[in-house]
Amino acid sequence: MAVTDWQQRLRDAAQQRTAQVAQRTVRTVQRRDGARVWVDGRELIDFAGNDYLGLASDPRLARALRDAAAHGVGASASHLVSGHHAAHAALEQALARWLDAPRALLLGSGYAGNLAVLQGLLGRADHCIQDRLNHASLIDGARLAACTLHRYPHADAAAAERQLAHGSGAGLRLLASDGVFSMDGDVAPLAALAAACARHDALFYVDEAHALGVLGSTGAGSVAAAGLSTSQVPLRLCTFGKALGCYGAALVGDGALIEHLQQSARPYIYTTALPPALAEVAHAAVLLAQNADAERARLQSLIAHLRSGAAQLGMALMPSSTPIQPLLIGDNARTVAIADALRAHGFWVGAIRPPTVPPGQARLRITLSAAHSTADIDALLDALLALAGGTDHAH
Repeated sequence: MAVTDWQQRLRDAAQQRTAQVAQRTVRTVQRRDGARVWVDGRELIDFAGNDYLGLASDPRLARALRDAAAHGVGASASHLVSGHHAAHAALEQALARWLDAPRALLLGSGYAGNLAVLQGLLGRADHCIQDRLNHASLIDGARLAACTLHRYPHADAAAAERQLAHGSGAGLRLLASDGVFSMDGDVAPLAALAAACARHDALFYVDEAHALGVLGSTGAGSVAAAGLSTSQVPLRLCTFGKALGCYGAALVGDGALIEHLQQSARPYIYTTALPPALAEVAHAAVLLAQNADAERARLQSLIAHLRSGAAQLGMALMPSSTPIQPLLIGDNARTVAIADALRAHGFWVGAIRPPTVPPGQARLRITLSAAHSTADIDALLDALLALAGGTDHAH
């Protein structure tokens, strides 16, 4: 049978992934309990997920889900038709209060939220200025908007300002940045970026996906931790699938911006609303996260313990003060081999390779949770040291 053009393209792509050791594998989690997961009948300590506060398997959220299910499951329609339930409204209000902003707008995922903002606010005549290491959804959103995309060197506020100045004139300017960068774990220079936006009449938008629940005095995120307000950062993205331990997302910010997005953002308008039961669970998670000071303090203690232990063993973790603690390896095959060996020793650590990170920067992405113990971290460090086996791959 003749091979069609599309079949040949798929085969070529698969061969290229194999040659570059870039093929991904989906592994099925059979059960989760705190920092423990069971995969293929084996118990692993999870250092790969984003369950920063340990809420994903919290019995209080499980009870909230059971209680919410008594009222039904699906929303049955989009928000603007007949799918906006009382649970959605209550969650939006709770998020707005938490982040000290006028309004919030629910979406199905953080990816959809970033598409919604950039497609809903920008067009061909406009400019979007972004950190080079922003999440893929922000890059895709700019492409969807068909605006001019400018990408500045990572965390370089001066370069961002030069691009803001270059984009002056016709069209709107929007600067978008992750608050905490998902693969490096460092925090964006938000105060400097906000000041640059103010000087150039640009809208500042921050993706709080990996900061919400972790940074700030009540876990309100990187913007709050930087001492900034909605007047300086008019729009933020919050996701529920990381520190909040559930699912969904919301845009939070200036009332006029939220109203405009509600009326114009296609990823909001043309999709069924988040199931009300999940909105109730997310609302419960918001209340728990706001009051999780002990978990945040514990998380910071665990981060310090990991970094101190790694330094004592000669392992150079990338600079990060957040639960994302990358260990740069460089080579794809070596990174995968170490991750596989760690899994054989009972540890699940993410092997991150291009295109998620730049070529030559493959890494082990070690992520911490308040559900971990110091003994878990010590055991991971011991395993990494044993796997080094006299080589220098951890340096």
